[in-house]
Amino acid sequence: MIAQCPTELVHDDCFLALRSIAPHFAVNLKLEGFSVTGSIKVKAGAHMIQALEAAGTLRPGSRIIESSSGNLGLALSMICAAKGYAFTCVSDPNISPLTESLIKAYGAELIIVNKRDVNGGYLETRIELIKSMIKLDSRLVWINQYENIENVRAHRLTTATSILKHFPNPDFIFVGAGTTGTLGGVSSELRERAPNARIIAVDSVGSVTFGGLAGKRYIPGLGTSTPPPIRRHSSFDKMLMIPEVETIVMCRRLVRQGILLGGSTGTVLAGVGRYADLIHAGACVVAISPDLGDRYADTIYNDEWVNTRFPNLLRESVPEMAN
Repeated sequence: MIAQCPTELVHDDCFLALRSIAPHFAVNLKLEGFSVTGSIKVKAGAHMIQALEAAGTLRPGSRIIESSSGNLGLALSMICAAKGYAFTCVSDPNISPLTESLIKAYGAELIIVNKRDVNGGYLETRIELIKSMIKLDSRLVWINQYENIENVRAHRLTTATSILKHFPNPDFIFVGAGTTGTLGGVSSELRERAPNARIIAVDSVGSVTFGGLAGKRYIPGLGTSTPPPIRRHSSFDKMLMIPEVETIVMCRRLVRQGILLGGSTGTVLAGVGRYADLIHAGACVVAISPDLGDRYADTIYNDEWVNTRFPNLLRESVPEMAN
């Protein structure tokens, strides 16, 4: 592969057969973290920007702005640097320190909001700041991943198509719910092309995306504190709500097997483990891993960070979890 632009460095066909989640089936884990900027978000980011360019919304001199807890912000920082657009990312204190540094390295402006919204998160605060900035600067173009239908279409064209290329008749698909772009795109395509597949959505306890009770969350990626409008494009047979302690336990369990995964992936795989007894032996199971774990070295894989937010978790869980 010889790419002509860094935005072309997308690896959409990488799967890892995990046999340690359950004894009676393998989990075919779709690894998105080998794409440029290290996450699934580069596909949605590139597609949304291309759609804005095609519509004539983005022009020379336009300044792009978006709200992100990390991965999309990093992806857009790279894409905008490659295309010559100025970019402002509005994030919050849960952003990974490494992601924060990388966003700035690409030349983007990073704004961190510190005021929690009514549901205990930061999303509504981030959105309100963007709306106020747009009123003051007509050059700003808001990507708005939470309402942008191209966020969903991106995953119909890429993620879902790749899954069906390798697994034409999957029995179970586990997909995390963040903005619901991935969930919406994958579920829409599978309902048409693999209607017998059971789609299991996985979200974090404390998220209100599909009407859950609001609560404080520390791990960026899945979950929202304000329901994203594009969630209406999602279809699923079961929703699993996973507490962050299970995310941490799963991530730390797998890293001792040589598999370094991000927080969203840990949540999805914790969902697979919780649902495993309802899956028949030898089933074709696919789960989506949005990113790898390198940018969680200071959080999920850091004993001090875990002990501060989840006291006694490391002592109460398997001893191998502690570093």
